[in-house]
Amino acid sequence: MKFGISYNSAYYGVDPERITAYARHAEDCGFESLYLPEHIALYPGAAVGPFELPPSLPYGDPLDCLSFVAAATERILLGTGVLLLPYHHPVILAKRLATIDLLSKGRMRLLTVGLGSLAGEARAVGVDFSTRGRRTDEAIDVMRLLWGGGEEGVSFAGEFFAFEDLCQFPKPYGVTHLPIHIGGSSRAAARRAGRRGDGYFPGGALDLNERAIQLDLARSTAVEAGRSPEALEYTRWGSIDMPAEQVEALAAQGVTRIVVNPSAPELDQQRDEMSAFAERFALRSHSPA
Repeated sequence: MKFGISYNSAYYGVDPERITAYARHAEDCGFESLYLPEHIALYPGAAVGPFELPPSLPYGDPLDCLSFVAAATERILLGTGVLLLPYHHPVILAKRLATIDLLSKGRMRLLTVGLGSLAGEARAVGVDFSTRGRRTDEAIDVMRLLWGGGEEGVSFAGEFFAFEDLCQFPKPYGVTHLPIHIGGSSRAAARRAGRRGDGYFPGGALDLNERAIQLDLARSTAVEAGRSPEALEYTRWGSIDMPAEQVEALAAQGVTRIVVNPSAPELDQQRDEMSAFAERFALRSHSPA
């Protein structure tokens, strides 16, 4: 089992000293990865399910924050949970991701993308909310095409994006494309993970039966698409105080990575929670030197 940790700038703030101290301690504890969420803009009344989001929540740009983290750390992998892909132009995003991966020497490897659930956020960036699924699929194809293209250039003609003989350098660090994990709590997200994803990271309050259905759907869709279902990573949220028995239960469900959130509000308490988690699961003994 791999273990990641999330830094939610909406609640912890975008403070350079705090985020670097948090990331360095997570790395020292042996956590595999650090995840940040995204909201580009909020507005009064914006809500995710039953939870209304205060419009003043300071969501930092996750990629800018992760680039900052990369400069302050050495090993921890960089992840998003989730990046709202339909609200980004894939040609620009492919360049940003490849640059972060190159500068971090191959650590921008846990990009998780989602569709977004706030219609006002989509309108603010000029995206038709009803098209965001198709736009996401196309964006994934565009980024992989650009990462894999050479000096001869690549071309694309889609519903939302089009270009001819386009070249984009630099490339990601030592790979032909960066992994893209699919976030979401729907069967559509599971099918997208099977068709296009390198991993599936469902959230939401789903029961065990629905989670099993979605994982089976992701794997069967991968087979239908001529892809290996065994290569699909399966990430789930966990709690910082979760016992070993709960980790074992998730492993039995096919989970390959657990991402946890500290429950304490203050940095010192959060570091204590990280240290206790690392001790409980012997993370330091499994982390690279």
